[in-house]
Amino acid sequence: MTDLRASLAEQKQKLRGRLRFRRRHFAANLDGMARLAAFRALPAPLVEHLAEAAVVGAYAAHGDEPDVLPMLADRAEAGALALPHHAGRVAEMDFRRWRPGESLVKGPWGTRQPDDAAPPADPHVIFCPLVGFDRRGGRLGQGGGHYDRYFAAHPAALRIGIGWSVQEIDACPRDSADIALDAILTEQELILCGDRL
Repeated sequence: MTDLRASLAEQKQKLRGRLRFRRRHFAANLDGMARLAAFRALPAPLVEHLAEAAVVGAYAAHGDEPDVLPMLADRAEAGALALPHHAGRVAEMDFRRWRPGESLVKGPWGTRQPDDAAPPADPHVIFCPLVGFDRRGGRLGQGGGHYDRYFAAHPAALRIGIGWSVQEIDACPRDSADIALDAILTEQELILCGDRL
């Protein structure tokens, strides 16, 4: 079993390297108009779910990740947006409320996050960044397992992955700790992966 896990971890790490290169190249060569239009409007199937959600979880884009905060500006202005927060280099991640104009601080892995004093929140819908994805809801993240642990502890939250279309692969390698997404949103389409949307 240990050999299988090690082999799967190695496979995921190699795949991450290729997909990060692909994402970086795609984002660097995206023309200005396409960049302005990407991830600016919520697809119709998500509008109703977000209207019913008391809190929506998103993330502050890092590097070449798609920026979804403009798409969720009304939720942020209403105080109904939360971003991931890490108390340190620990396994657990939570969400803290954030509004435009409030500062973001550098987290333990270099990502921007709300200050430690920001109020905690439990999002009903979570938009999470991807390194890779497949059409069955498979998600390849950064490798720390933070989102998978959060999803496992909050199974009722809708899970929507965010990525550029070039990050799609035929099948993401999965183990028992990997939690499937309900949908994936790219700059081109909304892919429904289960029956919760």
